[in-house]
Amino acid sequence: MKKVGIEKGLSNVAEFLTNEGYSVEELSGSIKENLSKLDGLDVIVTAGLDTDMMGHSTTETKTPVVNADGLTPQEVKNLIDRQIK
Repeated sequence: MKKVGIEKGLSNVAEFLTNEGYSVEELSGSIKENLSKLDGLDVIVTAGLDTDMMGHSTTETKTPVVNADGLTPQEVKNLIDRQIK
């Protein structure tokens, strides 16, 4: 089962992914505040709060990050599936 960390405020994406069989954990606060949890996740889904105007995240982690800003839950799932196989 894919383990996904979801930034707070993306409840529609979290609900969709849960219904699709993903293990979803809501991350409280920013990604930087959750660094200790990130190693146990397969992917992180953000609302774009930790990204610059070019879409690059400044957070250092080996865990892939998907920016859900402007995407449907299905589009987020598609990106996750491309990130982790």
